[in-house]
Amino acid sequence: MLSFLTLVLAAANVGFTIAAPTVVDANNLKGRADIDDTTVLQYALTLEHLENAFYSGALAKFDASAFERAGFPSWVRGRFAQIGEHEASHVAFLEKALGDKATKPCTYKFPYTDPKSFAALSQALEGTGTSAYLGAAKLISNKDYLTAAGSILTTEARHDSWVGSAVNKGPAWNLPYDTPLSLSAVYSIASAFIESCPSTNPALPVTTYPALSLSPATPAVGQKVQVKFDKKDHNGAFFVAYYSGLNIYYSDVAADGSTTIPHELANAGTVYAAVVSSKSATPTDTTTLSGFAILYFSFGADVKQL
Repeated sequence: MLSFLTLVLAAANVGFTIAAPTVVDANNLKGRADIDDTTVLQYALTLEHLENAFYSGALAKFDASAFERAGFPSWVRGRFAQIGEHEASHVAFLEKALGDKATKPCTYKFPYTDPKSFAALSQALEGTGTSAYLGAAKLISNKDYLTAAGSILTTEARHDSWVGSAVNKGPAWNLPYDTPLSLSAVYSIASAFIESCPSTNPALPVTTYPALSLSPATPAVGQKVQVKFDKKDHNGAFFVAYYSGLNIYYSDVAADGSTTIPHELANAGTVYAAVVSSKSATPTDTTTLSGFAILYFSFGADVKQL
């Protein structure tokens, strides 16, 4: 089940060095004149609209009997319905805060075909939502907004934990620290499910990346994989950056497009990966060359996390 999480996002597309173990600057945007609290709330609302549509659409399609035929206990659908209500509440809260500046919902496409694929994708979206709020927190100036965003963040994390453990039978957490992601990183994941948006929606300060494909899509640590993305005009060296908690790990991409998954990712749980042009400093929108893939390196109950 949990390996399907990476397969869903891969289908939708989406020498080792360790960065210093300090808080990653997930955005490199703080202080920019075009980034204010309104922008951050519009970004958050964009994501909440997507999650709201995801749950409302799936729950309208799959009734209680469909969940039971898929092997889920009877209470699973009811709790997914509660998560859907949470996401609808988040939308209403952000719309009220933004007033006439509120972002409108888009038209979406989600690759679920049954309750099991829906549950796998739910975990991916909830985990991405947690990383989105965590990465954007430093961009918020208004302390009341920051507290409200923190309240949503912890709720998203609880969703992720419940879906990952009670529903998908995996661990309820990853490492001691969650992973902050930049606005562009999160949007690169979310955009795989967006078909079109109203032309009147405010523009977000995000960079659009070419899709990243890893083959196999669900690799193990130490395994060689093929990296594919639109290189455009970049002729220099390539590296894959792996975002795991507050650390970033790197692997070199060879001339044949292959790279080897770092052994440091063993038992790391959910990891976000993208191609970058440098491993000498924390990646930025400028040095990031591809969209983000979600990888999962499972650990069992007997594995001790350090």
